[in-house]
Amino acid sequence: MKFTDYPLSPELKRNIARQGWKRPTDIQYRAIRPILEGEDVLAIAQTGTGKTAAFAIPILQKLQERKESQWRETGIGCLIMVPTRELALQLTEVFTSLATGTAVNVLGLTGGVEIDPQIERLTKELDVLITTPGRMYDLLGRKLLRLERVDTLVLDEADLMLDLGFIDDIRGVIGHLQRKHQTLFFSATIDEQIKKLAYSLVRNPIRIQISPKDPVSKNVDHSVVFVEMDDKRFFLERFVKERPEAKILVFTRTRVRAERVSKAMARVDLPSLTLHGEMDQREREAALEAFRRGEQRLMIATDVSARGIDIPDVTHVINYDLPEQADYYVHRVGRTGRGKQRGVAYSFCAPAEHELLRKIERYTGNEIRVVELDRSQYRETLSFSRTDAMGLEELMEEAERVLNKKKRKK
Repeated sequence: MKFTDYPLSPELKRNIARQGWKRPTDIQYRAIRPILEGEDVLAIAQTGTGKTAAFAIPILQKLQERKESQWRETGIGCLIMVPTRELALQLTEVFTSLATGTAVNVLGLTGGVEIDPQIERLTKELDVLITTPGRMYDLLGRKLLRLERVDTLVLDEADLMLDLGFIDDIRGVIGHLQRKHQTLFFSATIDEQIKKLAYSLVRNPIRIQISPKDPVSKNVDHSVVFVEMDDKRFFLERFVKERPEAKILVFTRTRVRAERVSKAMARVDLPSLTLHGEMDQREREAALEAFRRGEQRLMIATDVSARGIDIPDVTHVINYDLPEQADYYVHRVGRTGRGKQRGVAYSFCAPAEHELLRKIERYTGNEIRVVELDRSQYRETLSFSRTDAMGLEELMEEAERVLNKKKRKK
C-alpha cells in the first residue's frame, strides 16, 4: 500500500512525497487507519521506525477536516505531551513540515526560553500544541492556556513520561479536556507500569506492537569491550581517530562525566559537542544543529537527551557508561541505524558495570558480542594517546570549572 492510497488531503500527500516517503512503515501501516477512525491506540515500536509520522499524518488529516467543516476558530484540537525539550522541538519540526500548505497551525511549547513570545502565540489561532509538562502547567496555572476543545491527546515516549514522574500531571491534564477524547500512547519500550497507565486512562485501546520480542532495531550491530573505568577515554580516543568519516554519538551517565569526556577528547585534538540538562535551551539547540550540519562529528550526551536526537546520519553510538536502566540502552542505540541505514552500537563495560550489561541482555533477549582484547592490544590502546597527560582528578576538576563558569554566565 502507498501513501497515495490513503484518504488524505492533496496538501498532506504532497508534503509526504516531499519527505521522500512512498510506502508506510509497519507502525505507520498499522496505526494510521485506527487513528483516522478515532480509536484509542497503544503503540510500541522500535526507535527509527517512523512512530512520529504514524500519528502526525492522521492527526493532521483529522484537524484539516475539522477546520474545513467549521466556520469559526476551533481552538487547540490536539495536545501532544513529551518528556524532553529536544523531543518537543523534533516533533514540532515534523508536524510543521507535514502541515505546510494546510490550514493547520502548530506550536512547540517548552521551558528554557522566554515565555512572553509563547504567550503571544497562544492568543492566535492554534490547532496542534506540542509541549513539555513544566511549561504547559505554568501557563495552565496562569489561565493562559485553554484545552477544553482538545479532542486528541498524545503521550509520546510514554515510558519516560512515567519514569520521570509525570503521571499526576497527565491525569491533571485530562481534567481540562473534553470528557470524550481520543488518547494515543506511543513508545519504543513497554512494561507493566506503562500498560497499567494506559489502561487506567483509556478504554479498550487498540494495541499495536512491532517486533515485541526484540525492542532493538535490527539495523544496529552491537559490540561490547571490557575495559577499566579510568581507561575508557583512551579507547574512545582510538575509536574516533581510527574512523575519520564516522559521526559518533557518545552517552555518559551524568553531565559532569559528559563535560569531563569532552575535555579529555579536546586534549587529544578531538573537538566535540556536549548535550545535557545543565545547558539552556538555546545552547542545546545550537549543539544539535551543529552536529546535524556536520560542524562536529563527535557529540557527548546524557540519557535524557537520547529521546530528542533525530539525526539520520549518526553512524555509531558509544555507550561510554552503561545505562543504569536497561530500557535506556534501547533508546540510546536507536539514535543510529535509523530508517534503512545501518548503524553500530559499541559499549565500554567496566568491572563494576557487568551486572548492568547482564540486565541489558536480559531486557533485549540478546547477548551482545564481546570484542576480545589480549594484553598487548590493551596496552597498545593505552599508549595510543599522544598528549593526554592530565590525570583523572584534574579532568574532574576541569569539568566542574566549565560547568560553574556556564552557570555564572546565566
